[in-house]
Amino acid sequence: MKQAFLRFERRSTGLAMVGACAMLAIASTLGMFQIITRFVLEQPAEWTEILIRLSLIWMVFLGIPAAFRQGAMVSVDVLYRWSPPKIKRGLDWLVCLAALTLIAVIIWWGWDYSLRGRVQSMAGLESISMFWGYVAMPVGGLFCVIGIIGNLIDPQRQELETAT
Repeated sequence: MKQAFLRFERRSTGLAMVGACAMLAIASTLGMFQIITRFVLEQPAEWTEILIRLSLIWMVFLGIPAAFRQGAMVSVDVLYRWSPPKIKRGLDWLVCLAALTLIAVIIWWGWDYSLRGRVQSMAGLESISMFWGYVAMPVGGLFCVIGIIGNLIDPQRQELETAT
């Protein structure tokens, strides 16, 4: 069961990272396009700015699960280094529960904002609902839950100071 969940977690976190990388590529490409249209062609494309912002929001919320999985998001380095193994495992659980609580709030309010924002449109792109900007929070949060549980089951500790 543990190995099956870790395989699922590896795939889901990998999928989230592919999405985050794609959003970075889109933001970069649109940024270059915006520079060319604004300064070379002198015909600015206003719609690129909102899409860059939207892709950066998605990039962040899809990239966070990998940080949680690697143990690099919430860290209690000093306590962890000074503690015996039984206390370390207790700290792992405490950090996991705190992170899950935070992510639960993000998922709950992110979904609420998404539903409220579906009647709003994006400035510069009136055909796209704000739902697509806000829904990054609960979608990223769901990927985070999987990464947090994966890190509790199989701690990675890939942050610089406490790497094991």
